[in-house]
Amino acid sequence: MTKLSVNINKVATLRNARGGNNPDVLQTAIHCQDFGAEGITVHPRPDERHIRYQDVRDIKPHITTELNIEGNPIGKYVDLVLEVKPTQVTLVPDGDAQLTSNHGWDTIENKGFLTDIVGRFKEAGIRTSIFVDPDPKMVEGAKTCGADRVELYTEPYASGYATNRDEAIKPFVEAAIEARQLQMGLNAGHDLSLENLHFFHQRIPWVDEVSIGHALICDALYMGLRETIKLYLACLK
Repeated sequence: MTKLSVNINKVATLRNARGGNNPDVLQTAIHCQDFGAEGITVHPRPDERHIRYQDVRDIKPHITTELNIEGNPIGKYVDLVLEVKPTQVTLVPDGDAQLTSNHGWDTIENKGFLTDIVGRFKEAGIRTSIFVDPDPKMVEGAKTCGADRVELYTEPYASGYATNRDEAIKPFVEAAIEARQLQMGLNAGHDLSLENLHFFHQRIPWVDEVSIGHALICDALYMGLRETIKLYLACLK
């Protein structure tokens, strides 16, 4: 069954806008898992403009499901992951000033670097996923680097869904089939929503995990966090 991991970065963004601790990021993480989420995702960036490194340390002892830490494996990020030891680490090629993730790794060009990083995390017993575009060659490259899983960057699917969802999903099905043939785990994330999640899961039912933040937190403003998580879980049945 596909797991839902809730990305709580946007909750931290709201907190940071005014200072203080409202909304409470730790309590949000606890509520998400209490309301049925099977994972919590955080994506600390170097400028800590949303999730802070200390947030990750504070959250870890309270997560009884899975904790997934996304990010660009710069030095202090690597140190944080090895200190906290989450269930999963997802390697994302973000630049320092990047607003949000907008592409996956070139796992062929960066093979040496990624192989070294993946090896360090796996040696620590951490499941490792590499964020990739929906390209079978990039999936194969991630396998060569030693990754346990790939996470497909789904923004192109989300942006093409309204126009032609069958065409939009095609490259993702191809990449997902490649991952399955290579016996790799499969995650997906970025701009998945209540509008497009069910069809994605219908076409790729073997996806292990979807990581959803922005759309889910926006929906929760109208419907409440408990009801929103319930609706997203229903899309994955």
